[in-house]
Amino acid sequence: MNPAPLPPSRPIRTLIVDDEPAARRGVRLLLQQDGDIDIIGEAGDGPQAAEWIRRERPELVFLDVQMPGCDAFETLQRAGPPPLPVVVFVTAYNEHALRAFEVHAVDYLLKPYDDQRFLSALQRAKEAVRQRHHEAAGSRLSRLLDYLQSRVDQPADAAADRIFIKSSGEIFFLRTTEIDWIEAEGDYMKFHAAGRSHLMRETMARLEARLDPRRFIRIHRSTIVNIDRVRKLSPVFGGDYVVILQDGTKLKLSRGYQDRITPLLRDQG
Repeated sequence: MNPAPLPPSRPIRTLIVDDEPAARRGVRLLLQQDGDIDIIGEAGDGPQAAEWIRRERPELVFLDVQMPGCDAFETLQRAGPPPLPVVVFVTAYNEHALRAFEVHAVDYLLKPYDDQRFLSALQRAKEAVRQRHHEAAGSRLSRLLDYLQSRVDQPADAAADRIFIKSSGEIFFLRTTEIDWIEAEGDYMKFHAAGRSHLMRETMARLEARLDPRRFIRIHRSTIVNIDRVRKLSPVFGGDYVVILQDGTKLKLSRGYQDRITPLLRDQG
């Protein structure tokens, strides 16, 4: 399945570098046919290209190898610290191909090339930029989630009133009052709230320590319940109980945790 096109609001900022004006014009004409591309400039030699990259931080560069001033490899060295842009090398000399890929070029266009070969290289470059966007967004989201969580992490004798859950690229601000019950699912905690469920990577013990013990009771080694959602406790064979929630959900009450719910048992008569 082909990746979805980049949003129109996020065109790929692209620089064209070649010492031959005709070659730059040819690349420009092909790039202008693609709505995902924003050509931010052109450079005709290595030092000028390095300055463009250092100052404008393009996401994609079509870069000639042999140029006045310095070649493509020195240009990238002069361009400054990583992250460098995605690079497609363009050259009439195939002896540079191995070195090009050693510096992580996404493709290597050997002159003369036809339109189809160019468009193939462009597609690979766009996919590489997309991947970087994904990775950067994921990293920013993780840092944001860590920051938000650090703001609500409380001392051991206090309880959090919100849980931050990352799911499908989004962060859910889940108030603890909205939670019906929680169950362990592998390495994750599954929160049930208002007919929806959310997963968060966490241990049961750490989560239990963060929740208000006056509101949340652990009724099984893999289950925590919001007391306000409990409708009744129903006895079953052998002196065990089933916890029945307001929405009809039935949860097993383990004998080892019955002492935690003694006040409710007593209320049942």
